[in-house]
Amino acid sequence: MTIKDTQQLVDEWIKNTGVRYFNELTNMAILTEEVGEVARIISRKYGEQSFKESDKDKDLADELADVLFVLVCIANQTGIDLTDAILKNLEKKTIRDATRHKENPKL
Repeated sequence: MTIKDTQQLVDEWIKNTGVRYFNELTNMAILTEEVGEVARIISRKYGEQSFKESDKDKDLADELADVLFVLVCIANQTGIDLTDAILKNLEKKTIRDATRHKENPKL
């Protein structure tokens, strides 16, 4: 599935099942909440925090999918083509970081 396919699929799901998009501010709050869930799982699975009983069944893949879903919602409702945005962003990073990482002795 391409990014464009994902944006279309989410749009169709919202219109057919979700009824309508939440407004941008609500989606921003939901995105923040979902990123927090990802952070909690990673800090417990890969970091030094231990799992609480209530967190043991949390699935990182599912939470990452939630983040992507809400991100796509925000892109759709603000008219952003994520394929184009990512390509432009990578071009910017390539120009900016052409030698920066290669010349970093810490890496």
